[in-house]
Amino acid sequence: MSTPPVQIYKLGIAPLFDRLSEQEKRYAHFLSRAAWSGTRIILRQVSPESISIFDFILELYESCHGNWEQIPMSEGITGEDLGQFLRYAATFLSNIGNYYGSGDQKFIPQMSPHSLEKLAARSQKLRDLYIEIQHSLMSIPPFTLGYPGPVAQSSYYLGEPIKREEISLASRHMGAHSILPENTRIRKTRENAFEILQASVVKSEAVIPLNIPGSTAKVSLVQGDHAEDLEKVCKHLSRAATFAANETQREFINQYIESFRTGSLHVYRDSQRTWITDKAPKVENIFGFVEPYRDPAGIRAEFEGLVAIADAEETKLLSRLVGNSDRFIRRLPWATPENNGKGVFEKSLFEPPNFSSIHSLAYCSSIIFPGINLPNYNDIRQDVGFKNVIIANRMTAESTAIQWPFIEESEMEAFKKHKYPAYHWWVVLHELLGHGTGKMMVEEPAGKFNFDLANPPINPLDGEPIKSWYKPGQTWTGEFGDLATTLDECRAELVGAYLMDDVELLALFGFTDESDIRASDLTYNLYQQLGVDGLRALSNYNVDGLKWGQAHSRAHFSMLKCLLRNGHGCIQIHHDFDAKKLSVRVDRSKIRRYGKKALGEMLLRLHMYRCTADVEKCKEYYEDLSHVDEECLRWRQTVIENKPPPLLNVQTNTFIDGETVKVKEYDATIYGIIQSWYERRV
Repeated sequence: MSTPPVQIYKLGIAPLFDRLSEQEKRYAHFLSRAAWSGTRIILRQVSPESISIFDFILELYESCHGNWEQIPMSEGITGEDLGQFLRYAATFLSNIGNYYGSGDQKFIPQMSPHSLEKLAARSQKLRDLYIEIQHSLMSIPPFTLGYPGPVAQSSYYLGEPIKREEISLASRHMGAHSILPENTRIRKTRENAFEILQASVVKSEAVIPLNIPGSTAKVSLVQGDHAEDLEKVCKHLSRAATFAANETQREFINQYIESFRTGSLHVYRDSQRTWITDKAPKVENIFGFVEPYRDPAGIRAEFEGLVAIADAEETKLLSRLVGNSDRFIRRLPWATPENNGKGVFEKSLFEPPNFSSIHSLAYCSSIIFPGINLPNYNDIRQDVGFKNVIIANRMTAESTAIQWPFIEESEMEAFKKHKYPAYHWWVVLHELLGHGTGKMMVEEPAGKFNFDLANPPINPLDGEPIKSWYKPGQTWTGEFGDLATTLDECRAELVGAYLMDDVELLALFGFTDESDIRASDLTYNLYQQLGVDGLRALSNYNVDGLKWGQAHSRAHFSMLKCLLRNGHGCIQIHHDFDAKKLSVRVDRSKIRRYGKKALGEMLLRLHMYRCTADVEKCKEYYEDLSHVDEECLRWRQTVIENKPPPLLNVQTNTFIDGETVKVKEYDATIYGIIQSWYERRV
C-alpha cells in the first residue's frame, strides 16, 4: 500500500499545562520523558526494520537541519519525490512503525528506490541505514501484521517459522511457571525449541529452563528484552516520583519501575491495583505492556505510555453519569430481578470508577484511542475496580476529520452536526458501562465458586442452568485467544449503542425534544454511524490473508451484519458498483422496535458467552457474523475507492527551562510532525 495524502490533527494542550503548579509541571515532564522513551520498544514490536527506518528519518532531518527546501536543490531530487518521502515519514512517525496502527496494513513510500538512494547519499550514516532497510522498506508482501507466513509478519514471533499450536505449547510452559505473556516475545531457535524473551532491565546470565511434565519441548526464559529502553523509562519515572502529589503516586511509580526492571507482571498487576486508587489526579498516566490488539494470538501486548492533564469542568458532566450508573445497568438485556435488579450475571456492587476527561500531553502508542478503560485484567476490574478516561483533545479530531461519503447528500449537513456529540457519548458509554459491566462465572482454587454450584444461574439464551465457567487458572484472554479483544470491543460498543435511545439517559447529557440537537436526532445519527463504521471497517479486512486487521473494525462490521440480518430494514445499504457509491439509509420508525432489539440480542449472546467461558458457541456465532462474503467484498472495493486520507497527529514536547518547564506545540503539518519527533531525542 503506497502512502496516500494525509490529514493532520494537533493534540493541543498548552492552556491546561500552563495552569499546573511547577511541581505538577515537573511531574508531567518526567512522566512524558518516560513515555517517549518507550518509542523504540514499540518500533521493535512492530517490524524488524522499523528502528532503522526511524533512525533514517531523524538522520535525514539532522542532515539538513530541518530545512527541507535545500535537499532538492543540492541532491538533484525532485520536489515531488521529497514530498512523497516526507509524507511517508510523517505517517511512519504518527503510527510509530511502518504498519498502520488502525488496520495493521503495511505502507511504503510512493517513490523509486533510485530517489531513496539519492536521499541516503547525504551522509555515511544514512547510507549505512539505507543498506539495512532498502529491501524491507519497499517490499510487499508482507501486507499486514499477523501470524508469520507468506502474506503477514509479526515481531512477537522471531526466529524460525512458528505454528499456532507451538505458540499454545509455549504458553502452557509459561503458565506452569506463573509467567504471564503480555511483556514477552517468542523466538523459535530450532524444531521443538523456544526462547521466551521477557522485557526487563535485568538480563539473564543464563537461560532459565521452563520444563513441564509430559512435554518434550525445550522452552527457556531469557530476560533482558528491550533492556536499554526500559532503563531509560525507569530513569525518568524515578525522577517523576520525586515530584508526585501523594504517596499513592509514588507507590505505583515504584511498582512500575520494579516491574520494568525485573520483568515481573505480578508486580505490574499490583501497580494497577494502586493506580486505580489514585482518584482524580490533575496529571494522569498509563504505562506498560497494555493492549494485545497487534499480537495475532491476542495475548502479547504493545508497550505504551500516556501522560495527560485532567479538565475539571469537562469531568463534572461525566461524574453525573457515573453517579447514575446503576440505574442504567438495570436496563441492559441480562438484567433480572435478582441482585437488586441487575441480575446474576452482573457484579453485586458497581463501584463508581474514576471517570475523567483528560487532554493528552504525551501519548506514545501506535494508535491514539479516544477513550480508555483500564486495567485490562478482568479479575482486578471485577474485584477492585477500574478507571475510565476520555481523551478530549483526541475526540475533537473526529469533528474536523473528512467524512466517509456513505451518507446521502441531503442528510450530510445534519449528519456532520450531530456526529460529534453522538460519537462522544457513545464512547463514554462504551468505556463506562461497556467495559465496566459483567460478572465472570469463576471456579477458584480449593473448589470455591463465585456462584451457587448446587443451584447454578439460568442462562437466558436457552433457559437452562449454565454448563460452563472459568476453571482455576483460566482467564478470558487465555480461553478466547485472538477473539478476546474484538469480542470485548464489540460487546462494549453494543452496550453504548443499545443505550443511545434511552430518553432519560440522553436527557442527563442535555439532549431532549426541546434541545438544539434533539434526543431522537442523536439516536438516528448513532444508527447512521453504525452503518458507516460497518462499511469503513472493510478497509481493514485483508483479502490476501483473509484476516481482520483491527479488533474494533471486526466488531463494527459484525454489528452492521447483525442489523442487516435481524433489523427488518432498520438499516439498508445501497450500492452502485459502477459509480463506486455506497449509501447508508436508516429508517427512523424501525430503530426502537427492530434495531434496538437486534443489537440487544447480539449483546446478550456475547455477554453470556463471555460470562460463562462458552468459547465454542461464541466462536461459531461471531465468526459467522464477521464473515466477509462476495457481496461484502464488492462493498470493500468501493470502500477502498472512497477512503479518506489517514489521520495523523502532531504532539507537544516539554523542556526544562531554568526554574520552570515549558511546553512546545508544533504546526499541524508534515514538517511539524517530523520536527516534534526530532526534538524528542529518543
